Amino acid sequence: MVGEASGDQLARGLIEAIQERLPNAEFTGITGPEMRAVGCESWGDYEQLALMGLVEIVRHVPRLRRLLIELRERLTAERPDLYIGIDAPDFNLRLAPHARELGIPAVQYVCPSVWAWRQGRVKSIRRACDQVLCLLPFERRFLEAHDVPATFVGHPLADEITSPPSQSSARSVLGLESARTVALLPGSRAGEVRYLGPVFLDAAEWLLDRDPELRFLVAASSGRTSRQFAQLTAARSLGDQVDIREGVTRDVISAADVVLLASGTATLETMLLARPMVVAYKVNALTAWLARHLVKAPFAALPNLLAGEALVPEFLQEEATGPDLGAAVLAQLHGGEASQQLAKRFVELGAGLRCGASSRAAAAALALLPAGAVAATRASA
Repeated sequence: MVGEASGDQLARGLIEAIQERLPNAEFTGITGPEMRAVGCESWGDYEQLALMGLVEIVRHVPRLRRLLIELRERLTAERPDLYIGIDAPDFNLRLAPHARELGIPAVQYVCPSVWAWRQGRVKSIRRACDQVLCLLPFERRFLEAHDVPATFVGHPLADEITSPPSQSSARSVLGLESARTVALLPGSRAGEVRYLGPVFLDAAEWLLDRDPELRFLVAASSGRTSRQFAQLTAARSLGDQVDIREGVTRDVISAADVVLLASGTATLETMLLARPMVVAYKVNALTAWLARHLVKAPFAALPNLLAGEALVPEFLQEEATGPDLGAAVLAQLHGGEASQQLAKRFVELGAGLRCGASSRAAAAALALLPAGAVAATRASA
């Protein structure tokens, strides 16, 4: 079961890796377009799980509870050989225990961020999962210290991005001129765009006051977020200096001189593409207040977490203002030698995540099947 676009990508890679080992395997679950493209039968689209925050999801609880009941009934009726929850831990870790009660091994692909906040959830993970597949090395160490079976598999993005494309080739693909360009990635969820979109545009206006020749390239993850950001832009006097592109995030990042983006998987992709970045995040004020009392991690951005130090600037909640983000982007634009050293560090960090993630994840998941499992294995992903 997946809950957003990044999970859909992970699931596709995992399905393909399992199909290499079990060509007749069948897959069902909550899906996205990537999963459906490789033959996964859909029990519903992941958009219904693409929620963010703590307070924000309260109004969705009755609907999610109904969906959980429906999926429990499906698992009971269909009895797949393996259950794999992909990210979306607040939902998947409620469904996984039911699978285990039915005698179905349960895997969680992508470790919940228990190392960062709500660490008490590790007990629920221990009860819910036979195996957790970790994308980051420090996650496995944390889980094993709490007696949770875990395997570090690396990150599929690192396997995909073995050498960053040149900026000139990316600009050529996008048909861009040679003007200095800032990429804006406000997130893949509607809530992220709602909170960060206006602030990113404030930063763009602040930067244009100081450098009118700058251009801004927006990476929209879907038609919905593209339209949402276009509506925000229409209310501004930015003219044709903001260019929204859909479905070409990697090219947008590669073409940029600096990337201003929401904290999340995109920060890892930007690191692997060796582009300077400024990271921001905003949520509902009550959610932010609760998070301050629950979060234990020293950083939000994945490059900083991997490095154990503040490699890239990050601005959270009230710190994320147009002038502050603009000033940080401007500093990155003038980074010079520091930017070159940062790119080298990014390459080193990426190498530590490059170890055939989808293949290793498939091997670890299939190891839970009974000996002699038939080739027609059914997996609920």
